[in-house]
Amino acid sequence: LSASTSFHRYNTIKQVSSNSRSLYRMKIIMFPFSLFTSSIKISDRIESLRDAESKLLEFAKTRFVPSPSDHHPHSCHSFELFDTPIAPPSVVKDKNKKCQVFDDDEDDVEHYSLHGVKVVNQQLLASSDDDVSSSSPAPLVLLHGYANGSLYFYRNLHGLSKFFGQIYALDMLGWGLSSRPRFNLHLQHTHNSNDDDDAANNNDDNSSNNDKVKSAEQFFVESLESWRRHHNLPKMTLAGHSMGGYLSVAYAEQYPQHVEKLILLSPVGVPQKVEEEDTQRVSSMPFYVRALIHTVRAMFNRGITPGYFLRSLPHSKSRDMVNGYITNRLPAITCEEEQQYLGEYLYQNSMLPGSGEDCLCEILTAGAFARVPLIDRIPEIKSGGSDENNGEEGLEVHFVYGENDWMDYRGGLDVQRLCHEKMQDRRTTTTTTRSAETNQSPPPKVFVHGVRNAGHLLMLDNYQEFNAAMAIAAGREEDLPPGMSRSVEFVCDEVAAAAAAANAEGTTFRSSRKKVVMTEKDAANFFRGGRFNRRESQQQKDDDTVIVEEKKE
Repeated sequence: LSASTSFHRYNTIKQVSSNSRSLYRMKIIMFPFSLFTSSIKISDRIESLRDAESKLLEFAKTRFVPSPSDHHPHSCHSFELFDTPIAPPSVVKDKNKKCQVFDDDEDDVEHYSLHGVKVVNQQLLASSDDDVSSSSPAPLVLLHGYANGSLYFYRNLHGLSKFFGQIYALDMLGWGLSSRPRFNLHLQHTHNSNDDDDAANNNDDNSSNNDKVKSAEQFFVESLESWRRHHNLPKMTLAGHSMGGYLSVAYAEQYPQHVEKLILLSPVGVPQKVEEEDTQRVSSMPFYVRALIHTVRAMFNRGITPGYFLRSLPHSKSRDMVNGYITNRLPAITCEEEQQYLGEYLYQNSMLPGSGEDCLCEILTAGAFARVPLIDRIPEIKSGGSDENNGEEGLEVHFVYGENDWMDYRGGLDVQRLCHEKMQDRRTTTTTTRSAETNQSPPPKVFVHGVRNAGHLLMLDNYQEFNAAMAIAAGREEDLPPGMSRSVEFVCDEVAAAAAAANAEGTTFRSSRKKVVMTEKDAANFFRGGRFNRRESQQQKDDDTVIVEEKKE
């Protein structure tokens, strides 16, 4: 049966178009491994995923709750799993619209579903209704990272409900227990049809690249917007982790009127890729590491996703890889039962037929750099709020990174720098000139936060300080318990200089969320992710060696 299933997959792969021949060749190479794949029914995997989800949700209700001193009794909270019908995104080709995991009697699929968990703090909502000055922020919508799911936030849901009256954590389309159509999309043409022929010919590659990126983004953006309309949420506090952060930006670009605040949790795809730095970083590694990197990148460029790789391995090997990932990447989780169910949740999520995971090589290049970087896009996001401050306040965008994060924190500071410079230019523009401009919206107001003792999965590594960072971003720092550890806030040098000048003049300059902030130099000492501080770490080691030798002499 296993061999029969694999040969059927082989015949299906063989029917790919000429644009997918490289992917076809790579999957043929992987084909012998798939002969050993366990032929467990999809329905059984779904049931196992539901069981793991249920157990993680039970952990959220009972283990990771606010302390008794917070005076928030459990009875005021409600937890609810939901499945929301949504319209299929327009980019999905008609022949691929049918979901791969949930049975549907109709060939013409009229809707998909987005799965998730909703948490409501009735006490906070009631107090907000009674006291307008202490109103709760807009409902918090959490988007998970690549190959994760809504219950990756199980350690945070109860604690965050102290600051947000309503929380929705979603399984994005193509992941978790949401619908999983095949990721075969119509291209969204982004280039200008009025360009002259020569310019168009010179930009064919870029146009095709941008079209693929746009289509992949629309797959998620349209599904999220359909979900929002169904729940009738005029405003959201939109927070996304890693790939979810990237897609949150794509949503805010198109629907800024529905985003009250944008919180980017260790987002992927922010900085521009600098080829020289990447080459130097890889060449400084041991030979076996370089060989592994080149192999992984070759597979990436041919469309082999981590999920496909896992599904091509023998059952025991794929489980060992996932369990090893949980042990090595999440040392903060020491409870064996918690490790078991989180591993099962991740494993079954990855073993179901691929869908959303295929966005990876459409949106990113090998090395986790975006094909269309966010550093150029975030400063252009319009403000969707009312013009309460004469148009001088843009959308609030908060970056949150872990202390040991492999995502480059400098991306957040660079976005802050660009938005600050754009605002300074705006303030020097005369009222007459500004009124003639098409885009009246100010640039976003950017904040950068750091969470101690945390890596890329910061919501799991240090859930309490992560929750504090979320509360600070939402403007609810005064509600944090006195002894609760706060996140650290950083500002770029230009913002720090402007704030110092304003303070010297006795004027107000709101450069940060917190009263005490750290500079770029402080940030370089705080963040210790090996990806970007490798040279700094090596220099520090060399300096320490010199000091030790001098002391010996």
